[in-house]
Amino acid sequence: MWQLYDRLIADIPEDWKAEEIVRGSGYAYVKSNGGIGIAEIRAYDYRMPMFTKNMEGAPLREVAECVRSWNFYEASLGLAAINAYYNNLAVAKAAGIPIGDSMHVEDRIYDPFIMSQNEVRGKKVTVLGHFPHIMTLLAPVCDMKIISGELPQDDDYPVSAADYLMPESDFVFIGSSSFIDKTLPRYLALSKNAQKITIVGPSTTLAPALFEYGAHDLSGFVVKDVERAARLIRGAENGKMYSAGQKVAFRKKL
Repeated sequence: MWQLYDRLIADIPEDWKAEEIVRGSGYAYVKSNGGIGIAEIRAYDYRMPMFTKNMEGAPLREVAECVRSWNFYEASLGLAAINAYYNNLAVAKAAGIPIGDSMHVEDRIYDPFIMSQNEVRGKKVTVLGHFPHIMTLLAPVCDMKIISGELPQDDDYPVSAADYLMPESDFVFIGSSSFIDKTLPRYLALSKNAQKITIVGPSTTLAPALFEYGAHDLSGFVVKDVERAARLIRGAENGKMYSAGQKVAFRKKL
């Protein structure tokens, strides 16, 4: 089950350092090599953290190891460290991800649910997490089932339904917080017969290696305004995280 995480960490260059590490109320971030990686916070700290030392200045790979932690606050920092490499603007462009040159690009262009409306028409669709607007965008055109996230809503299914719904789905959308709570490898395995598996959310790691583990589409986020993103996470400025960068779509080449 750890192979996916082992691969993501191993591909981070040895000379990248974690220059600054911050955990806010909604997101964590790690700065490295002129960029910033972010991850949503998962609120579970009943397990002791893996590390109690100062991690700033440590190799980025070492901080990335925190993603293995069963203390999800610490695991969020680990994912932010992983994203500090893969979601770095220069690294993402080099991987072939379409990224506009302007500071802000219209989010709708790369919104995974808007992009999939025609593709999923009449199909069985399972969504891990209750994302904004999916009841308007997807529900009218497909047989959609939503497996509840942290805040279940009416008609959502419990997490245990994944074993029954995902193997029968034509399309699956997996929330990026699954990196943190370690459910991603299992969800990918359960969905192996799906026509398309998309990992969705601002914490999505834009790593080509994920295509080798079953993902077909990585719908993530690249920070363009590093200082604004840092202020938003620290609480020094109020606003939406997406205003500091661009939603992106990274698709497996067929």
